[in-house]
Amino acid sequence: MAPPVRDLVFEDADFARLRRLIGERAGIALSERKREMAYSRLAKRVRLAGVRRFADYLDPLEADAAHPEWEHFTNALTTNLTSFFRESHHFPLLAEHVAHRPGPISVWCCAASTGEEPWSIAITLAEALGPAAERAEIVATDIDTRALTDARAAIYPLAAVEKLSEARRKQFFLRGTGARAGLARVAPALRSRVRFAPLNLAAERWPVDGPFDAIFCRNLMIYFDKTTQQRVLHRFAGLIKPDGLLFAGHSENFSYFDNPFVLRSQTVYQLRGGRR
Repeated sequence: MAPPVRDLVFEDADFARLRRLIGERAGIALSERKREMAYSRLAKRVRLAGVRRFADYLDPLEADAAHPEWEHFTNALTTNLTSFFRESHHFPLLAEHVAHRPGPISVWCCAASTGEEPWSIAITLAEALGPAAERAEIVATDIDTRALTDARAAIYPLAAVEKLSEARRKQFFLRGTGARAGLARVAPALRSRVRFAPLNLAAERWPVDGPFDAIFCRNLMIYFDKTTQQRVLHRFAGLIKPDGLLFAGHSENFSYFDNPFVLRSQTVYQLRGGRR
């Protein structure tokens, strides 16, 4: 098969360098099969930089760890696939877990993407805790700053919420009118309970404070190599309550390497030796 025709120079060495840089910066293990994806997602940034070679685009990034283009580089290579109540079996487990816990509830959603997951968590807490949900806090973080902007806005096409029950749509969303027709926005009471912040799980410092009753890290670890997965899990252990729950994605399994968590239910983990 003939190689694709490109207007930018993208050599094998450029892809290898790009993979190394995103791995070092964000912990993302980009496979060989992602070459075309990397080109298509970064081509616009290369053109905006006024160069025609990927090597010339990558040079300033490698030379300066604080270069402003790092944010765009990382955003472009981040995958955001989410929906309201995705992997729905987790949310009844969360509701049961928090229903009778003492004190304010705190949950960390560390792959917030465009917000559907943290808003689903907020709805679950509101239904499970009633008035006490006003004291609950959800910390929602993501490495993709563009996605976080959408998450904070909390505005979605009606099609994104149509699978929710009518009761949930009426209680937790406002339907747009006029110029906002065809859109829905999360209700103000719910928006006040979620705090959004950028966070890179591969960074040395995380700007979050535990301990959390639950941590959602779903469908993110699959982008990390095993070493990074282990390091992140050990750091989670220091930020979760002894009987807290860690929710993972359907394609993630942490049982085959040494880590401080044990499987409790379907893709739900608890600290080894923690209280049930």
